[in-house]
Amino acid sequence: MFFFLAYCRLFTFLKKTTMDAEGPQALCNRCLAQVCHSLDVLCSRRADGSMSLNRAPHLPQEVAEQLLHKMATTGILNDTTVGIFRNCKELRLCRASIRYCPVSAEAFHLALCPHRLQDLDASWVPGGITGADIVSGLASNVECRASLQRLTLSGLHLDWEMLEENDGVRVGFSCLRALKTLNLANTDLTDAALEDICTLPQLEALDISCTAVSQLTALLQCKNTLRSLNAHRLQQLDMSPARLLFVLRQLHALRHLDLSHDHFAGDDSDERDEDETVQQLLEGSPQVLPHLISLDISGRKRVTEAALRVFVEARSELVFLGLLATRVCSSEALSSRKNLKVTGEANEKQVCEALRRYRDRECFTREALIQLHNLTTDIDKPQPDMLKLVLSGMRSHPSSLHVHLVATACVFNLTTHDMAEAMPVSLITATVTQLLYAMKTFPSHWQVQKNCLLALCSDYILQDVPFDKYSAATLVINWLSNHEDLTLQRMAVAVISILVAKLSTEQIAQLSKDILIMKQLLSIVQQRAMVGVVDSTLKFALTALWNLTDEMPSAAHNFIQCQGLELYAEVLETYYAEPSIQQKLLGLLNNIAEVEELQADLLDEELLEHVLTLLLDSHVEVGVRYFAGGILAQVASRPEAWTLDKELHDTILKQLHTSIMTWTPLEREMVSYRSFRPFCPLLQTRQAPGVQLWAVWAIHLVCSQNKSHYSSMLEEEGVTDLLKALVAHPDTHSDIKGLSESVLRMVERHQSHSGAFNNQTEP
Repeated sequence: MFFFLAYCRLFTFLKKTTMDAEGPQALCNRCLAQVCHSLDVLCSRRADGSMSLNRAPHLPQEVAEQLLHKMATTGILNDTTVGIFRNCKELRLCRASIRYCPVSAEAFHLALCPHRLQDLDASWVPGGITGADIVSGLASNVECRASLQRLTLSGLHLDWEMLEENDGVRVGFSCLRALKTLNLANTDLTDAALEDICTLPQLEALDISCTAVSQLTALLQCKNTLRSLNAHRLQQLDMSPARLLFVLRQLHALRHLDLSHDHFAGDDSDERDEDETVQQLLEGSPQVLPHLISLDISGRKRVTEAALRVFVEARSELVFLGLLATRVCSSEALSSRKNLKVTGEANEKQVCEALRRYRDRECFTREALIQLHNLTTDIDKPQPDMLKLVLSGMRSHPSSLHVHLVATACVFNLTTHDMAEAMPVSLITATVTQLLYAMKTFPSHWQVQKNCLLALCSDYILQDVPFDKYSAATLVINWLSNHEDLTLQRMAVAVISILVAKLSTEQIAQLSKDILIMKQLLSIVQQRAMVGVVDSTLKFALTALWNLTDEMPSAAHNFIQCQGLELYAEVLETYYAEPSIQQKLLGLLNNIAEVEELQADLLDEELLEHVLTLLLDSHVEVGVRYFAGGILAQVASRPEAWTLDKELHDTILKQLHTSIMTWTPLEREMVSYRSFRPFCPLLQTRQAPGVQLWAVWAIHLVCSQNKSHYSSMLEEEGVTDLLKALVAHPDTHSDIKGLSESVLRMVERHQSHSGAFNNQTEP
């Protein structure tokens, strides 16, 4: 509980400070995220299973509201967790959003209805809660009846007929007397319910888009208060153009009117009457709706440019026009109105405005994304604000294939050519999250998968951007097992190979338990090797296998079980002249050789003689000879387990020493190690000089390339003590002593430098 109080106090302090930088706000979000993550620890359970904060502090209203919002947006708000808000004295709410959250009617009544709410968003709440449940619950609180000013119930089944009577009076929207803004878009709103709504004395904004309303005459009851009306896609509207225009003309206070239409819906022959109404409205006198400053007629394809010109020229106060998919958004009448915001497809500005305005409308979001994709095909400058709009559209329509198909293509356009590196890291993290969600949601759609993989195939994104790489690797690996398309396979394997290298030892261990992963990657290696190609798919598959088996005995066992050793032996011979392939093959065999119980599987005379040939061939790159030496050093380090001809064993030990002394140290980083533990058996004073020399040469190589990283590892794992023992032992070969002393000097210099730096920085 102490931590919860600390988070809350820190959050409150930060909210009071000036938010000049992203830092304080980001820290606030982290505090809230930590509280959300720790709810199980901070709460006890009531008899009904709901949570209750232990010793709940009295939080400022804003903090309580931010906590609810964080719980909702992170997907943890449900019947259990919303229970913490039953304590409405300590966690007081005026604004609440449970949008998309699985909260039942009972949990809603118990947790949120006791609050004196001013603003509630219960849009698209799954699980059966109805608009009637919401309204009756709010109406049960006398204070709520007088305080609620804004209510959003988009996407709910209203179940209007089920509203209960209270003292003989039916409870309806009209009992929420303070209500000013009501959003019922995408509901089963009826004409009867609209009649009830229009009796609200303070109603200023009403959204009845995509409902079953057939008559708008009821709006005349609020003609003196209604300032905003959204009536998008009223497919069951049954009014003549003259009657509809008559009603609209009476709405004297109206400043915003939305009569847009979904042109993707199919046959629009039934929309001619509404289009005629819009045409007459545009051509009519400015005395009709004199206060109108915002008009949305997007999707009305029959509107003429002449009518639009008349309307624009007659209304100097106009601030917004919705013209997406109307064919008139390029009208010259718009060019002189610099402060007029327009949604359309004529230019980037209009398209971005459409994405901002139509976030909740799938048809227009899709149309705007199509236009954005066309505009960004050859883009070369980072556009983070544009990317944010694309992500917003994806989040608003999580199950829409149409939206995600175009949006993922836009993401690729906006993040390719290193543009992602110039954007905020948090934005790219959010982008990756959305891409992975799209892959998971639409696993069988080829183009969506291709778009996502294309966007993810970036070294910067996969290596430097923080996101759940384990979940991402698991998702892509599972996808790979169900698809054989070569184009997508290449990208998926590339993503996997990089992600696996970024996982922790524990995560790789978890991943490597699945033998199907090993089978799938080995199958890809076999497919590419059969046709003898050297391509990125083969290289990435080999890299992924190499990383999966690094200090992972379970993965190494799976490799042997899947006949990987036999396959690799064949591929070694097939690609003798390809050092990039040879190196990856031998790197994995090194991992196998490090597992003591699997060394017997490598004791194949033909295989070891081939590896010895690579070690001795002076024309072979040092990188290949290095890994060949590692395999031979490991299998030769246990003479008691050697089952082959003794002469071969002696030859290996002799040639190891001779060959290594001819190697030129590499400047480029060729290999990295998670640990030096596999080297410890090779550094014992009883070992043969050739075995010792390979291990010391390997340590010297990586330390000279990354001294700061490996010096501490040598100390922590006791390797420096082994090197000192080699230096001190009278029988140690001079070549080994020299290299060991060099490594120890590097460690000592690093320690001296680090100590000096620490002394300088101490207060």
